Amino acid sequence: MDVSTPSVARMYDYLIGGTDNFSCDRTACAELLRIAPSTRELALINRAFLLRAVRYLTAECGIRQFIDHGSGLPTRPNVHQVAQDVAPDTRVVYLDNDPMVLAHGRMMLQENLATTAVVDADLRDTDKIFENPEVRRLIRCDQPVAALFVSVLHCVPDRDDPWRLLRDVADRLPSGSYLAIAQLASDNAALRREATEFMHRTTGGRWGRVRSFAEVDRYFDGLEPAECTAPVDVSQWRPDTDLSPRQATREWIGYGGVARVG
Repeated sequence: MDVSTPSVARMYDYLIGGTDNFSCDRTACAELLRIAPSTRELALINRAFLLRAVRYLTAECGIRQFIDHGSGLPTRPNVHQVAQDVAPDTRVVYLDNDPMVLAHGRMMLQENLATTAVVDADLRDTDKIFENPEVRRLIRCDQPVAALFVSVLHCVPDRDDPWRLLRDVADRLPSGSYLAIAQLASDNAALRREATEFMHRTTGGRWGRVRSFAEVDRYFDGLEPAECTAPVDVSQWRPDTDLSPRQATREWIGYGGVARVG
């Protein structure tokens, strides 16, 4: 485990108030907050969107199996806890390739191995993911699945084509499945460039790109937005409280939504 180079997962953990991070991560976050002061609130907003989306998919769409791409460090409540609070038989697979995420995730799930798993996988390798024994054990290909891509697609560089990645996953899911998508987005080209260059340099190249709203809209091509809600600032996607964090400034936002596979 490299504790001298900041990790996206550990930086995110620090921003949402976690303790599984190191000095290098906190230093990097301080610089990122200089570039985009609203980043801490944005991280909390994205986390709240993830939990709302999971609750919606379980309670209102009847989804009983989830694949969480780039799950990050465990934070309570996590996806399986939210989903299983609604339907205890829900099955969840967490995917990540960060050693610290894998270690903490597996420790957290020791008492829940019948319905959950943490898999060491690169989210860009869809073939390997769907062939993984734990994925095959928990995910039934004849039943709808929710594939989660929340706060992770900005880690995928253009050369790996995140648009193709989403299409590939959607094509493998049965009709009635869903994708939940949120990515850092801005129409400020200077901010996109500065934040992208900083994160790429800081994480040793483990970063993709902050994208424009139009680029994120393309993720939803061929999908049916849930409840006819087009991609939005995720703080506005089915908000359930007026007390959630608010961005004082809006250099960038979490942009996305939930969509149904036809």
